[in-house]
Amino acid sequence: MELKYKRVLLKLSGESLAGKIGHGIDFDTVLEICKPIKEIVDMGAEVAIVVGGGNFWRGRNSGSMDRTRADHMGMLATVINALGVADGLEQLGLDVRVQTAIAMQEVAEPYIRNRAVRHLEKGRVVVFGCGTGNPFFSTDTGAALRAAEIDADVILKATMVDGVYDSDPKKNPNAVKFDTLSYMDVLNKNLQVMDMTAASFCNDRHIPFYVFSIEDTQNIVKAVCGENVGTLVK
Repeated sequence: MELKYKRVLLKLSGESLAGKIGHGIDFDTVLEICKPIKEIVDMGAEVAIVVGGGNFWRGRNSGSMDRTRADHMGMLATVINALGVADGLEQLGLDVRVQTAIAMQEVAEPYIRNRAVRHLEKGRVVVFGCGTGNPFFSTDTGAALRAAEIDADVILKATMVDGVYDSDPKKNPNAVKFDTLSYMDVLNKNLQVMDMTAASFCNDRHIPFYVFSIEDTQNIVKAVCGENVGTLVK
């Protein structure tokens, strides 16, 4: 297998790290996700990772709590996940750096674009925490922003479904899966593949966005090699 994409931004949902437990971090699941990441690094890929925090906390689901404070809590949840993923990758022998958009020097580097790119060039995996560092923006938007800043060739979104459908496949057994989509399709049809801010940003920056299932962790390798394992938005 040969790489189609050299520098990739992998977006991992918090839920994917929870495994069958359904909440928090299941470290055995984290290790299974880290194994194909090591495989693509060994193949020569430069890998940056953005992690969500939904396995711990979602700001938008916080009820009557102040949204800004709730989102800050969600950002801290992503740091817990970032440190867990970093530990899994390090146990497999990879050199890893965690960078956060909110400064917390005792546990991670502050996000500095040039430093992140330098780490990638040296073969290190960079894990980004805290999304954009701002409330009201999702980690999808954080992934889009970081992908643009580091000049990533593609955003790989590893999710709990195997692509983008015209309706919820869990509710509609006749839902139709798309192999490819344009960002205008996503925006006009209001498809729930990513939030609209991220879709608009990726459209403007011409960054392809590949959605696939993480249930088979080897899909990470297949996606980086250009195999059809999900839905490509471009």
